[in-house]
Amino acid sequence: MSGFVAGVALLGRGFAYWRRLPKAMVLGLIPAAIASLLLFAAIVALGLSLPALTDWVTPFADGWPSFWAGVLRVAVGTAMLGAAIVLAAVSFTALTLVIGDPFYERIWRAVESDLGTPDLEDRTGFWRAARDGLALFVRGIGCAILAALCGLVPVVGGVLGFVAAVGMSGWLLADELTTRALAARGIQAAERRALRRRHRARVLGFGVATQLCFLVPLGAVATMPAAVAGATVLGRELLAGATAMAPEKVDRRP
Repeated sequence: MSGFVAGVALLGRGFAYWRRLPKAMVLGLIPAAIASLLLFAAIVALGLSLPALTDWVTPFADGWPSFWAGVLRVAVGTAMLGAAIVLAAVSFTALTLVIGDPFYERIWRAVESDLGTPDLEDRTGFWRAARDGLALFVRGIGCAILAALCGLVPVVGGVLGFVAAVGMSGWLLADELTTRALAARGIQAAERRALRRRHRARVLGFGVATQLCFLVPLGAVATMPAAVAGATVLGRELLAGATAMAPEKVDRRP
């Protein structure tokens, strides 16, 4: 539990950079705002069409008693919303990172410089960011399907689907956002995954806190720059913990 709380606190440290690095953080609002507008339109369209969608996917319930047909359709609608949460989260992150790669690189560099490592080389770049964004979206589809299935569980499906959606999308967010800080230190993809699993609670705490902020109206726009800053600190901490346990296997730079 302490690791989870520590991960939540790292997002708070990211928000602190609004005071310490305001110019870099303000620039990070631009791509987040563009992505938010696009996804907001999509979510509104989904919300307006949700009753018709649930009726369309459950035609067999038309002859059921109204109570049971209503229960089924609420469960199906909840499952769809759970899936939409995951897809919206990963789509927002993927789209924002692709649109705003130069802006978020600036935030990353500013945070690294503030923490004493100004000379790191960014090993991502636009095309790698685009590829990673596509991979994140594909993984998000899989998680959305799982969240939708959880939402179909009788009685507790709504809560279970929401928790699953927030947890899975939070993990994907933290996974993607820590990539730049770790890749800049020469940590390859397999080792990055191992680092995150080794500190699962901390990574999940950061990701869940970020995802919950995304659910607040306009929260995603203000949170995204803070999440990039917090993920930079998180990546450094993951690496510092790995160095303490097995210094011969990882880059020693902080």
